[in-house]
Amino acid sequence: MEPKHDIKIYGSENCHKSIFYKEYFKGRNIPCDFLDVLRDEACAEALRGLYSNRKLNFPTITIKDKKLRNPKVEDIEKWLRNKGVVGASDTVL
Repeated sequence: MEPKHDIKIYGSENCHKSIFYKEYFKGRNIPCDFLDVLRDEACAEALRGLYSNRKLNFPTITIKDKKLRNPKVEDIEKWLRNKGVVGASDTVL
C-alpha cells in the first residue's frame, strides 16, 4: 500500500492502541493512512526505518516529518497544529 496522506499510523489491527488512534483520526475527519505492520512487510520495513534499533515500535504516528511513539492525545493535537494539519483555532477534541 502506497501512503497517500501526511499522517500515517504504523500499527496493527490486533493492537487496541493502534485502533484507538485510527478511530481518533476518523472521528475528527482527519485523513490518515493505517499501515498494518504485522500484515504487510513493506509497512513493517518502513516502520523499522524510522528507528535506529530497527524494531517494530508500534503504534507510531507520523505527522509529516514528526514521529510520535504511542503519543498522548494532547501531543497529537499539538503536532497537528504545529505541522499545519489543523488551524490554531480549530477544535480537534
